[in-house]
Amino acid sequence: AYGAAVLDDCNFHECVRLDEFETSRTLSFYPPDGEFVALNYRTTSTDFRAPFRLFPNLEEESPYKLVLTLLVSADIPDANYGSNVTLRVPMPKACAGVSCELPQNAAGQTAEYAATAKQLVWQIKKFQGQTEHQLVAKLALESPCTIAMRKEVGPIAMSFEIPMYNVSKLQV
Repeated sequence: AYGAAVLDDCNFHECVRLDEFETSRTLSFYPPDGEFVALNYRTTSTDFRAPFRLFPNLEEESPYKLVLTLLVSADIPDANYGSNVTLRVPMPKACAGVSCELPQNAAGQTAEYAATAKQLVWQIKKFQGQTEHQLVAKLALESPCTIAMRKEVGPIAMSFEIPMYNVSKLQV
């Protein structure tokens, strides 16, 4: 009645009674004290869509300045949201500094350059589904830009949580 999800591999916590799962696909268990994971699973569904899409653009403004425009789109239903969204972008070794520009309506967002790690860190507290956010970062370089230097920007790493959302469509 709730739809179907194809699971390629699943592992249950030892407190789960497997006899009921085999017959009725119902998880029955006596939970242990504290927090625990009842089920781990893997699926190779072909209709997978990543919850966020990234659109980076890197342009050379002058020999000593690059401009990185990063657009992030939430490809999840508008009833859902991403929380604690963090994007990390490695910067070139020759980067002297980065100035970040967020739009005026960027409440709950911070963007800063961690000079010791040579990394741009953009944090978004709450990212509503079906919306997008943009960051413009201006990189000041110690030496003229080269192709090798441009290749040192990235790859972009993203971490997030999406409460009450499941990409595999498995319902609990």
